[in-house]
Amino acid sequence: MNRQAQAVVMFLVGAVILHAGFTDLYLRYVKAELRPLLLVAGAVLMAGALAAAWYEFRGRRGPAQQDGPGDTQPHRTHEHGRDGGDEHDHRTDDHHGHREPRVMWLLLIPLLALILVAPPALGSYSAMRAGTALQEPYGYSNLPASDPLPVSLVDYAGRAVYDHGRSLDRRKVRITGFVALDTQGAPYLVRMSLNCCAADAQPVKLALTGDIPPVLEPDTWLRVTGTYTPKQTRDPVNNRPIPYVRVIEAVPVPAPRDPYDESWNQ
Repeated sequence: MNRQAQAVVMFLVGAVILHAGFTDLYLRYVKAELRPLLLVAGAVLMAGALAAAWYEFRGRRGPAQQDGPGDTQPHRTHEHGRDGGDEHDHRTDDHHGHREPRVMWLLLIPLLALILVAPPALGSYSAMRAGTALQEPYGYSNLPASDPLPVSLVDYAGRAVYDHGRSLDRRKVRITGFVALDTQGAPYLVRMSLNCCAADAQPVKLALTGDIPPVLEPDTWLRVTGTYTPKQTRDPVNNRPIPYVRVIEAVPVPAPRDPYDESWNQ
């Protein structure tokens, strides 16, 4: 990979980052609050690539402009060693001596992945291989009097486990998440929560009971209407509590614009 190729790769990476930042694609990988930084990073990469290409172009034109009209032979520097005079062509060094390791071509792999097949947001495969990350909240806000009550999966799970469902009892709730199945086929409703980006995403799980659809496909998004139940189970990965929700109705819905639940970081 020479310097021109490096500049092209860096420019394309910056362009892909800008494309992701100007669309909702970036929400699959980072928090919504990081969008400005993502746009700045993409712009800096593209500007750096253009600057590198310009300086490389000027550097190649410089020696050619210094040659006179009749000067067709390359300038040679005579170096005298022990065995006599050895001619050394600096142009040969400039042409062959500044190539970077070929391993840098591996930078094209994530670039092509984003261009050709953008990886989806984390789903059931990742969720069932990590333990539930439910944390006790610092407090509980007052819930509106709507029926059914729209509540985030993380909020419901926190109230069910740590507040023993006091604010949820005798309330009909509406929760959205994606389906995950454990090794025995037991269904869960899950949302992935993250602190920064998809690399540190952790699942919060909700077990389902009641009127569960007979056929559930992993990674299908459901809007569940149900009621609180004190029933709980334990996550086989980290042995932390997973609350249940008694399902009254479950309706498939499209994936939300932001697939991650960041409510516990607010």
